[in-house]
Amino acid sequence: MSDQNVRNAGFTSSGIRGGSLASSMMSQEARVSGGGVHSGGPTATLQEMGARASTHSSGFTSRGISGGSLASQMMSQEARSHGGGTPRGGTTSTVQSI
Repeated sequence: MSDQNVRNAGFTSSGIRGGSLASSMMSQEARVSGGGVHSGGPTATLQEMGARASTHSSGFTSRGISGGSLASQMMSQEARSHGGGTPRGGTTSTVQSI
């Protein structure tokens, strides 16, 4: 995943850019969860990367998720909590797609 993709989606060091994919994701996630965005969810994870202005070493790559990385740990944890698979629209799949 490139830093530019994260910024282009609207996750920036100064916050989520209005009218962006990021703001749409945040709005949708807040509606589904009853008004807030959960720590560790797709929006929070991507915003953390955008705020740091670095996705390097996260493990989300154009070839897939790198073994032994933060991304693989996230995927494993998410799969365990969903009975063995990572759900479409979940944190791992959303971050990987961007």
